[in-house]
Amino acid sequence: MRHRGAAFAEEQPQSQPSPSNSVPHRKKKRKRRATSVSSKTSYANGPDQFNAHIHDSTDACEEKPKPEQSKAAVGGDAFRFGELRQRSVNGGDGFGDSAVTAADDGSVKEVSSVGVATSETVESLELKRVLENDSISKKSPVTYFLEKVHHGDSVWSTTTIGNEKGRERVYDTIFRLPWRCELLIDVGFFVCFNSFLSLLTVMPTRIVITIWRLLKTRKFKRPSTIELSDFGCFLIMACGVTVLQQIDISLIYHMIRGQATIKLYVIYNVLEIFDKLCQTFIGDVLQMLFHSAEELARCPPETESTRFWIWRFISDQVLAVVTSNILFLWVDNFFFTIVLVHSFILLVQAITLSACIVSHYNALPALLVSNNFAEIKSYVFKGYSKDNVHSMVYSADSIERFHISAFILFVLAQNILEAEGPWFESFISNILLVYLFEMAIDVIKHSFIAKFNNITPIAYSEFLEVLCKQTLHMQTEDAKKKLTFVPLAPACVVIRVLTPVYAANLPYNSLPWRLAWILLCSAITYIMLTSLKVLIGMVLQKHAKWYVNRCQRRKHHLHAD
Repeated sequence: MRHRGAAFAEEQPQSQPSPSNSVPHRKKKRKRRATSVSSKTSYANGPDQFNAHIHDSTDACEEKPKPEQSKAAVGGDAFRFGELRQRSVNGGDGFGDSAVTAADDGSVKEVSSVGVATSETVESLELKRVLENDSISKKSPVTYFLEKVHHGDSVWSTTTIGNEKGRERVYDTIFRLPWRCELLIDVGFFVCFNSFLSLLTVMPTRIVITIWRLLKTRKFKRPSTIELSDFGCFLIMACGVTVLQQIDISLIYHMIRGQATIKLYVIYNVLEIFDKLCQTFIGDVLQMLFHSAEELARCPPETESTRFWIWRFISDQVLAVVTSNILFLWVDNFFFTIVLVHSFILLVQAITLSACIVSHYNALPALLVSNNFAEIKSYVFKGYSKDNVHSMVYSADSIERFHISAFILFVLAQNILEAEGPWFESFISNILLVYLFEMAIDVIKHSFIAKFNNITPIAYSEFLEVLCKQTLHMQTEDAKKKLTFVPLAPACVVIRVLTPVYAANLPYNSLPWRLAWILLCSAITYIMLTSLKVLIGMVLQKHAKWYVNRCQRRKHHLHAD
């Protein structure tokens, strides 16, 4: 790139100025540049500092150049005029960066100007002024306080001014996210309840229809995948109920009630951890069992693969029964076969909660406070992705809410059987306390998890949309986003708990009359559960269809602000 100074030198070689004439010329241009740059700078300390800075800059420019600089600027026969141009970037109230560009034989050199260190100079001058100011030591306490009252910055010295994004985050944490979270947990609870009622109503009906068709036709027909799955679940549940009948609930109750409050807290937390582990493991076992049932129903008859899948289904069924129902505990030098992992854990949790409710030293509030705030501590101060929060809402909240309902049903049955005097009012107050604690802790937990991980409230509406699609049996992109709930263990506990209640209300007549009363009570219970199943199932279907249609029609989520 050819500069204007170079062109001037080529056109008039005879009139090339001497080195002695170039130095004053450069001084003059430097003086103009320093004056123009300084005129664009604003200072907070008034015109005195501004004039002082101009004076210092002018003196610096008028100093005699060093020999190295003169030698570099004056090149003998090869000397050419280089155009001096100024680049200034001004931003806001402060002084921007300035530089001088010198062109020499097509190469560009950057030379620092006075304006590069202007911000540092201002900061150093301000620091010097503050350090040299000795007026603080001369002030009286009253003067200092009045100065802070009239001209102080209050708490602004330790806080920052927010913006619209921070305001939206505060409103999300307090208002928008809590009701979305609670709505999602409640819908998940009813989805779990619907699955539980299906296990107690739909599955026995299908098994009875299959057996009736087999007895009527007297022809064996290969069962379908659903029939094999129902048979496997029914076998697991029958074994679980049979084994749970051998447990002495009163013995475990008095063992737990005799413990201190801190031990109750430890016992309940240990059982809750094992409950979550067992829920995950039993889900994997049932998936494996259902896969074997599907492959057995598909394979052609009388082939080698049929035998393979028959043995595979039998082994998976045995594994499911064993992992769900067998554990040996050493108590008083005897082995008792009790329900393992899930049913027994849920039963002991229910007994622990019942012992806390009926205790005379207010163990229930202590248990709720310690357990729930330990849950906040273990969840809130960790990093989570959006998918992790999605799984947490299902496994740690909706399913837990359903398990608590099963525990409350156990407490109600125990009060019906053993309570003396008026107990219903205290029972209702304790149950409300449990639910209110659980709802408050879930809302606080998810509000701060969303705040710390930058998850917007609209994400919970997306979770609800996925759950509605699952209710409508629509295929989702990721199977991990589905709510996985195995109602076998809660069903075993509920049947074990309600059986003594029915037995206590049977009339003391002959065996035929007792059998008739058992069938009548069973029929009434089945009709009630079936009606409740139909009601909840239809409401869930209608709500899910309405929600998905609304989201699809608006092209965004229903609860968007």
